[in-house]
Amino acid sequence: MQLESAKKSLYEQLGGEPAVNAAVDLFYKKVLNDERINHFFTHTDMDKLINKQKEFMTYAFGGHSRYEGQSLRMAHKDLDLIEDDFNAVAECLNDTLEELNVPIQLQAEVMTIVGSTKADILNM
Repeated sequence: MQLESAKKSLYEQLGGEPAVNAAVDLFYKKVLNDERINHFFTHTDMDKLINKQKEFMTYAFGGHSRYEGQSLRMAHKDLDLIEDDFNAVAECLNDTLEELNVPIQLQAEVMTIVGSTKADILNM
C-alpha cells in the first residue's frame, strides 16, 4: 500500500479535481476577506481567476502535464507585490489546507511548491 501511494502524484494524493476545486474556492474566500491583500482583486474577474488557478494547481500538483495560462511573472508583473503580500496569500493557502484537514506531509509539499513561485510572482 505504501509503495502504491508513492507512485501517486500530489494531485491524486490530495483527492484530484474535487479536492483542488474545493481548496481553490475556499482559498479565494479567505483571500477576499483578508484586508491585507483583497484590494488586489477589486477589478478582477474572479470566476476567470478561480478557473485559471484551478488549472494551474492541477498542473503544479501533477494532474496534467501542460498549463497554457500566462507565466506567473507575466500575470503578476503590474501588481507591485512585495514579500508581505506573498506571505499573506501563502498564509491564506495554509489556513485553507488546515481547514480542509489536508495531512501535514501534503500541506508541506503544497507549500514547498507555492514557495518555489515566489521570485516569479514578486518579479524578483
